[in-house]
Amino acid sequence: MVVLDGEEYLTVEEAAALLGVKRETLYAYVSRGILKSYKQGMKRQRLYRRAEVEALVRLERRSFPDIPPAENWIRD
Repeated sequence: MVVLDGEEYLTVEEAAALLGVKRETLYAYVSRGILKSYKQGMKRQRLYRRAEVEALVRLERRSFPDIPPAENWIRD
């Protein structure tokens, strides 16, 4: 973890582990605008704001009610 101006940022490996996804999936999230990445210095390394990653984790873990199969609620 990296702290910049009091804000916590995660490396690619840390963010992917927290989300439970592969690095490639994390990159796909960024390319689709689901998550934002931040450039660190002159290197090509990208960082991910910890608060944003944790918000995405909470969103993914939110449980939705199960919908019964259609044959259980459709009548003739």
